[in-house]
Amino acid sequence: QVQLVESGGGLVQAGGSLRLSCAASGSIFDINAMGWYRQAPGKARDLVALITTSGITTIPDSVKGRITISFDNAKNTVYLQMKSLKPEDTGVYSCALDQREGGDLHAYWGQGTQVTVSS
Repeated sequence: QVQLVESGGGLVQAGGSLRLSCAASGSIFDINAMGWYRQAPGKARDLVALITTSGITTIPDSVKGRITISFDNAKNTVYLQMKSLKPEDTGVYSCALDQREGGDLHAYWGQGTQVTVSS
């Protein structure tokens, strides 16, 4: 099993910045990608940013320019740097990890961390 522990969420004013971290531990041997997803109240979970272990990133246009994702291979930790935060960025941010296991991709999720942006 893989465990993901997120940290860094909290309350911030609009225009502020936050850095989220997600550390993976457990049965880790062939990570394909790690990423962050956001779920706002009453809405579906959306991709915020994704990074492969080779450094290829996927960032939706809606947050591009305000989001930076990075991955520390040595620590199996993914970071999400957010700036110029807006109230609509509020939600539960969950970390996800894809790992190759027996020829298939398996996904693991963290518990999530709350980010609240006040206007």
